[in-house]
Amino acid sequence: MHSMCMPSTVIVGGFYGDEGKGKIVSYLAMKDNPTIAVRGGVGPNAGHTIEYNNKKYKVRMLPSAFLNPNTRLLVGPGVVVSPDVLLKEINEFGTNDRSFVDFQCGIIEESHKQIDSGGRLKESIGSTGTGTGPANADRAMRTLKLARDIESLALYLDDIPNQVHFALDRKENVLVEGTQGTFLSLWHGTYPYVTSKDVTASGICADVGIGPKNVDEVIVVFKSFVTRVGEGPLQNEISSDQAIAKGWQEVGTVTGRQRRAADFDFDLARRAIMLNSATQIAITKLDVIFPECTHMQSFSDLSSPAKYFIKNVEDKLKIPVTLVGTGPDVNDTIDTRK
Repeated sequence: MHSMCMPSTVIVGGFYGDEGKGKIVSYLAMKDNPTIAVRGGVGPNAGHTIEYNNKKYKVRMLPSAFLNPNTRLLVGPGVVVSPDVLLKEINEFGTNDRSFVDFQCGIIEESHKQIDSGGRLKESIGSTGTGTGPANADRAMRTLKLARDIESLALYLDDIPNQVHFALDRKENVLVEGTQGTFLSLWHGTYPYVTSKDVTASGICADVGIGPKNVDEVIVVFKSFVTRVGEGPLQNEISSDQAIAKGWQEVGTVTGRQRRAADFDFDLARRAIMLNSATQIAITKLDVIFPECTHMQSFSDLSSPAKYFIKNVEDKLKIPVTLVGTGPDVNDTIDTRK
């Protein structure tokens, strides 16, 4: 009897997006050398910023694992694609021979961007203007064009669920990358201040064609404080002056908008773990709260207050913190996985 263990790991955001998933995915891509990184989630309204060897990369369509030259970069059929953004990234990162999108990916057109940049979505929800929501609405109405209809994507088309399962059957390492955060989910988030689909682990898996029994690990990423961009509720929100004083001031990757901030929220984190059936926690930006821990790569080197913070998270949330970000670079990471 061969073992059914297939090494797939799903990475999702636990708060309102902006948790630092891109950095965690990049780290796992370099460390675990996955054959495949496959992206689910929404579309180019998700921005991931990655810093590596003093270079900054901003990625919106490709998986954040592109730094590893051995990893194939796939975009699942649940994702809506902006051909311009995708082709620009393939070109910029030189991933021409290893980037593929599913035949069934929906396509964002100019008309979707126009709808998104004015009117209700922009004003009431603070939409990103990338055309993602309107494209997903057309997908639900079955009027959206698909990648298989677009000439400029012909070289990059493939059957992504098939590629993913081929790798899993061969016991290869597969990273499944989510976007946004749990409480921006259309089903589970702070509706109507949410994104245009579900972005919990189940939704991300559905996006790439992985069934519920083909998942080994779910890593939920929490920042060491909570931020939210755009409108919608944020428990215990602090003023922007307080955020500046704490050094918690951030701007969104895609929108450049000021992010709102609050202390780490245990109730929110508990619910995220429940909704995603998370097995591990990654904590990012520990260095922002504990500057003395910047660039550290070993748990034992952390200051006592920083250790207490991590231990407290584990005690209260009942699952292990296995990855801790201690700076912007991919290698500013503590890894306590077995």
